[in-house]
Amino acid sequence: MYLMDKETKEMKAFTYIVECADGSLYTGWTNDLDKRMERHNSGAGAKYTRGRRPVRLVYYEAYATKQEAMKREAAIKRLGRAEKLKLIGQAPATKDDRQE
Repeated sequence: MYLMDKETKEMKAFTYIVECADGSLYTGWTNDLDKRMERHNSGAGAKYTRGRRPVRLVYYEAYATKQEAMKREAAIKRLGRAEKLKLIGQAPATKDDRQE
């Protein structure tokens, strides 16, 4: 569903940022982006996102291990909103963002 090259698809864990319907940002980690986005949007994801649906994936980074992804998640969560928005500006495009 999301635009990833072969090397990225082989990674085992992802740190991600979603934008919620109210404009807030949520950061998490997962081993499957597609399933995690489905869970967030079905209301079965994080408690924070349940009342702020739908969410939209705006940024992700791929890692070889869960530990690396969790460490990056913690670092991103310490950033302020302006710093997160700057980071998102450097994000790889998702499939939905591409011009067809």
